[in-house]
Amino acid sequence: MAFIEIDHLERTIGGNKILKGIDIGLEKGGFLVLVGPSGCGKSTLLNAIAGLQQPTAGDIRIDGTSVVNLHPSKRDIAMVFQSYALYPNMTVGENIAFPLEMAGTPRESRTKEVGAVAKTLQIEHLLDRKPAQLSGGQRQRVAMARALVRKPRLFLFDEPLSNLDAKLRVEVRAEIKRLHQNTHATIIYVTHDQIEAMTLATKIVVMKDGIIQQAGTPSEIYNTPANMFVADFMGSPAMNMLPGTVTADGRGVALEAGAFTLPLAAPLTPGRKVTLGLRAEAIGAGQSGFGVTLDLPVEIVEPTGSDLYLWLRLGKALVSARFPATVEQRPGAIQPVWLDLNRAVIFDTESRERIVGAAQEPALAAT
Repeated sequence: MAFIEIDHLERTIGGNKILKGIDIGLEKGGFLVLVGPSGCGKSTLLNAIAGLQQPTAGDIRIDGTSVVNLHPSKRDIAMVFQSYALYPNMTVGENIAFPLEMAGTPRESRTKEVGAVAKTLQIEHLLDRKPAQLSGGQRQRVAMARALVRKPRLFLFDEPLSNLDAKLRVEVRAEIKRLHQNTHATIIYVTHDQIEAMTLATKIVVMKDGIIQQAGTPSEIYNTPANMFVADFMGSPAMNMLPGTVTADGRGVALEAGAFTLPLAAPLTPGRKVTLGLRAEAIGAGQSGFGVTLDLPVEIVEPTGSDLYLWLRLGKALVSARFPATVEQRPGAIQPVWLDLNRAVIFDTESRERIVGAAQEPALAAT
């Protein structure tokens, strides 16, 4: 039995169904990230778990006990908001200690607990300051400390990094990762940023239009996306999509984007429209395993410091390929590339669902 169980949860507002039968399980100490585009229902789901919104149907169980009818204060949940929600007239130490004070914890114990959590988040030197004297990253650490000091059985994070600049996002993300590793807290985290999801989660749930598209480990979500939406949403750049048709004998895929046919390991219905998915790192300079070499014209060159991304013309498609930063290239040149077809995923073009991939039998095979 999972520590957190969400059972066929629904939420309807004004006749509009926001959550459409959500089922999720999370083990104790897990880090679950809810990710998806704006309006997909992830924040509504988080608010339902917190008790801030009442679900229309379904159940939420924590450690085997239903909490769906419990007042938020009775659920033993701490929530960290996007807006920090600090008391401006209190010092950092007073903000962190406030939940303990409300619980009637003696002053000496409060001081000890505040000192311990401040040390964990490296904010001991800020305890006497007011929130207005802090940077955005420091305020978010204080908000995290205030939640952590309560020692709840579940932490909820609602897009906590969205107000921070790029550098601070990386720093605070690392603090959250370290917090989880050091405390083994059970965390549910909402974001629209797939990089945050991939770096923080032990389990990712990808949502769209109130429906779970896929749930799994970061590796499963990235390497074997359940459908074309997940493939496109998770990963930067998005997975390359190459349309094709299953050959007359059902043993290969003729790609419309290029004049070649790829053999299938398992037969499919002849004439079926399919889409071949390849990540940027599966299109590069290396040659190993099963694949094909193509000479493709370069349209866009994107250096990122550690890597070089080339956007290449493959028939009607524009595909991204990742190369070492040491590669020198320019638009208009011809670049030899190796398509690592062992890493390919095949989707049904009409349903947009994955047909075969690395999690099942190989999509393609050498002949």
